Amino acid sequence: MTVIGHSHIVSRNTARSWLAGAVTVAVALGCVAATPRTASAAHAPGAAGTAGTASAPVPVPVALGAAADFAVLAGTTVAVTGATVVTGEVGVSPGSATAGFPPGVVVGAVYLDDSVAEQAQDDLAIAYANAARRPGTASLPAQLGGTTVAPGVYNSISGAFQIGGELTLDGRGDPNALFVFRAPALTTAPASTVRLVNGAQACNVIWQVGGSAALGAGSRFAGSVLALTSITAASGTTVNGRLLAHMGTVDLDTTTVTRSACAVVPHRKTTTKLAAFCDPGAPGHLTLIATVTTSGAAPAAGPVEFFANGVRQDQSPSDATGHAKLIVNKIPPRTHEFVAAFAGTNRLEPSASSVLTVPVGPEGICPAPPASPAAPAPAATAGDGGGKGRDAVKRPRSYTLFGPKHRERKRHHPRFRQHRNAR
Repeated sequence: MTVIGHSHIVSRNTARSWLAGAVTVAVALGCVAATPRTASAAHAPGAAGTAGTASAPVPVPVALGAAADFAVLAGTTVAVTGATVVTGEVGVSPGSATAGFPPGVVVGAVYLDDSVAEQAQDDLAIAYANAARRPGTASLPAQLGGTTVAPGVYNSISGAFQIGGELTLDGRGDPNALFVFRAPALTTAPASTVRLVNGAQACNVIWQVGGSAALGAGSRFAGSVLALTSITAASGTTVNGRLLAHMGTVDLDTTTVTRSACAVVPHRKTTTKLAAFCDPGAPGHLTLIATVTTSGAAPAAGPVEFFANGVRQDQSPSDATGHAKLIVNKIPPRTHEFVAAFAGTNRLEPSASSVLTVPVGPEGICPAPPASPAAPAPAATAGDGGGKGRDAVKRPRSYTLFGPKHRERKRHHPRFRQHRNAR
């Protein structure tokens, strides 16, 4: 059962106490967040400098709350020199000082020690503590330059994270891939680069820094820095993300900071069609096969629910060919109506089949295979898929329809009612 929680509004004192607790843990352990563990063989960087696939990636993003609107946020002062350009809000709280505007340019609003900046700092404290509490995926060497890292939550094995050369963040084709890096400090070398590949997005990259962060001259950086104290960006630095300092200053020298935003990945439409097949030699046995395709006729994999006469029967995942199979037994003699519904995924929209009417004879045998709106290819229905070397369809579960168990938990699917009422 899914439980939808309530939004929580916390006071500044509460937020700061959470942050203080996280910092206490960080000081006790010598780093920010939970105790780092040595990278195992599955997680340690390989010979080519590639970090292994995260064994337990954390898909839930670190919510920044009101701080998400800010490109630059400081506790005391925001000071810029040269032709600095900040796209996104700029805020200071509890301080109220800014310097260097102009010639520095802010494409957005500036909030100085007001309720907006104060709320942003409160939410930054909550986000900082949230990142600190998360279970770590692995520990990485302090030098991240020259490596490729998969999604995960990473601690530094020894001291500050450093980026010399190029760090590649590989999203593995997932636009929601999350990267969290936690260390007492962060330093990037001049002309260093954080590169995003295979769907990785700067909005999902978090750098939790227990002290200060320093970005080298001419470096190209990606992600949101959540620093406990201060952040410095040297001349010519480009930031795709956010520079958020909780207690100290943010100093920028001819720097370009662009607040990152997650690109919306469009959902592809799907079509679900249902076919039923009877074996005259097996009284009361019926095989249902759902075929799910995308708008481009490509097969779609995901959960498919089967309904009989408005009652949910079971769920079976569609495979790589887009087919989901279910076998039902002991069907009473009458005309039955079946529907298959594809639940959808984070990339595919849900869809439901038309109502398929199946007459069952007095002896529980279908008089003939009913007309199918989308009969799958023979390879998709041959065999039971249970043995090695046979077809790729998994062995479906077989059970009795319309028994006492199903009558007791009867519930009607809204798509089924919609199709039935439309007839």
